[in-house]
Amino acid sequence: MVDARGLLCPMPVVMVQKEVKANKPDVLEVLVDDPCAVENVTRFAGSQGYKVTVTEDGADFKLSLSKK
Repeated sequence: MVDARGLLCPMPVVMVQKEVKANKPDVLEVLVDDPCAVENVTRFAGSQGYKVTVTEDGADFKLSLSKK
């Protein structure tokens, strides 16, 4: 899991990039609280072959990335 709450872009994307590069997970959960980060992480994940599902929990967003 990548917890990027409290961070502004590009840090959430950088954290996800590092996790994907290091571990090549089939499934990855990402927590963010910035709508811009939701868009940017979703865009990056799609470019890496992940399907993204976003759920909103108050001010937080949970992105579930899974390999297509």
